[in-house]
Amino acid sequence: MYLPPQFKAKDEAHALALMRAHPFASLISVDDEGLPVVTHIPLHLTHRDGQQVLQGHCAKANPHWRYLQARPQALVTFMGPQAYMSPKVYPDLTRVPTWNCLSVHAKVEASLVEEPAAKDRLLKQLIGNHEPPYAAQWRGLPEDYQSKMLSAIVAFELRITELQCAIKLNQHRPEAHMAMHAAYAQGTKDEQALAEWMVKLGMVKP
Repeated sequence: MYLPPQFKAKDEAHALALMRAHPFASLISVDDEGLPVVTHIPLHLTHRDGQQVLQGHCAKANPHWRYLQARPQALVTFMGPQAYMSPKVYPDLTRVPTWNCLSVHAKVEASLVEEPAAKDRLLKQLIGNHEPPYAAQWRGLPEDYQSKMLSAIVAFELRITELQCAIKLNQHRPEAHMAMHAAYAQGTKDEQALAEWMVKLGMVKP
C-alpha cells in the first residue's frame, strides 16, 4: 500500500490489535487468467511456532480456494475505524479536508486444511471468537449434519510473511490534534474509535 512514513505504524502490536478487533477481511488473489479475485470473510489470528497465522474458510462452491491452492501467495487487508476529517480543526483556513483511517495489509502464504478433525477445530475456533455459547449447540447437532456442513466448506491457513499497518491520524499536523480529538470523541462509533487511538498513540492526553 502507499504508506507515507508519518503514517507507518511503529509497533507490530498495533497491526495485530487491528486484525483482532476488525476480523472481517478481504482476501485477494489472482484467478487463472491473472485477474484479481476478492473474497470477504472473517479470519482468526493466531500465533503458532513463532509465526502469525490467519485461519478461515470459504464455501466449496467459491473457486477462490482453488486459486489459493494453485498460487498460495495472497494478500489480506483489514480496515479499521475510518472517518472524514473537516479542515475546521485547523487554526488557519488554508487547509483542505482529508480522510483518516487505520488499515492493515498482510502478505500471506496459504495452505488448505483438509483433514476433517483439523477443519472442525478451525471452525470451533471461529465460533469461539464470535459466539462461544454456540459451540455447545454445534457439538450437539447430528454427526451427519455436521459432516455435511464441513464438507460444504474449504478451510485454510494463511501464514503471514509481511505486515504493513497504516495509522493515518494527521500525526504530522499537531496543531489540529486537540480540536480533531474533541470532534471525533463526540461523533460516530468509528470517529470515537479514532479518538481512542489518538490517546493510545500519545497524540493527546486522556
